[in-house]
Amino acid sequence: MSDHSAITAGIRGLGVETASWAYANSGTRFKVFAQPGVPRDPFEKIDDAAVVHRLTGAAPTVALHIPWDKVDDYDRLAKHAEAQGVRIGAINSNVFQDDDYKLGSVCSPDPVVRRKATDHLLECIDIMDATGSDTLKLWFADGTNYPGQDSIRARQDRLAEALRETYARLGDGQRMLLEYKLFEPSFYTMDVPDWGTSYAHCLELGPRAQVVIDTGHHAPGTNIEFIVAFLLRAHKLGGFDFNSRFYADDDLMVGAADPFQLFRIMHEIVSVGAHTPQAGIAFMLDQCHNIEAKIPAIIRSVLNVQEMTAKALMLDNTALAAAQGSGDVLAANQIFMDAFYTDVRPMLASLREEDGRDPDPMAAYHRSGYAETIAAERAGGEQAGWGA
Repeated sequence: MSDHSAITAGIRGLGVETASWAYANSGTRFKVFAQPGVPRDPFEKIDDAAVVHRLTGAAPTVALHIPWDKVDDYDRLAKHAEAQGVRIGAINSNVFQDDDYKLGSVCSPDPVVRRKATDHLLECIDIMDATGSDTLKLWFADGTNYPGQDSIRARQDRLAEALRETYARLGDGQRMLLEYKLFEPSFYTMDVPDWGTSYAHCLELGPRAQVVIDTGHHAPGTNIEFIVAFLLRAHKLGGFDFNSRFYADDDLMVGAADPFQLFRIMHEIVSVGAHTPQAGIAFMLDQCHNIEAKIPAIIRSVLNVQEMTAKALMLDNTALAAAQGSGDVLAANQIFMDAFYTDVRPMLASLREEDGRDPDPMAAYHRSGYAETIAAERAGGEQAGWGA
């Protein structure tokens, strides 16, 4: 069994980044569903994120999405976050919700469109400078629907050119993370379809370009923990977009579909000490809470990551290494499964009490009356969200 002090230190040091857009209205491609009390601006999104952090003690940063979170004064927004006890996390670009991007953004055949898209990426770095963020996160919806529609190779050249210009603009202590997606919205080719493509571009760019893994963006049956282990070994894993999927990119709560997969991922992370803040891995939630209450769903997601991390920390690595070294397949698997089946919830509840928090964050939220308060105070105005 792992050292108890190391377990508690690991749990207390874990930070899960919540996403500003998860507090806003969302839905399917057919309908966005409104909920009472949804934030009307980025300041109210940060207020909700601060509640999650105060209750869990494990969500210290909030990712922003531009232009969804565009404000006139980013310094004011950062100071508001600090006053609420949280910080601005990754700045996420958006080059997929403009009519100009119908045939792609940085990979578009139109140089005017490519310039517009790249300028937006550079604008996001300006926002990083203003908010104190150290991470730019890029995802491109770029791709093609039909064979012959565009040159696959030329699109890779255009992508590389935009990434080089963006990378060169990064300031000291800043980095960029490149996401990937197997399919959607393009169905013949995506220009960054998998971790290998992202890795190749990041390798070409340099040490401040890393891969971000969205756990919903893979073909069925993909061994995601292998990707995690490979990228950790290559020092190219920059972060996660945590969510769950049943069929495709469902963006459901992390741990909802396959908690064992989340445990396996966190084992790879914990096994090399990459769960600590010093490792620089961004554990971000990227989820769409369409039918469930948003703040409780985010609390539950943070707790799911915390619980699987605690299980991974409980794993007896000495015994596991001995079993692996001797080739005892069943013993190694049993040791691994024992950690997964360990109920860590009482331990986590005790740690929260020691830290002056309610042992049950979900119950504490419901007792707080916060949902009723924001439903009343945020009546009127335009709720934040994205249109379907």
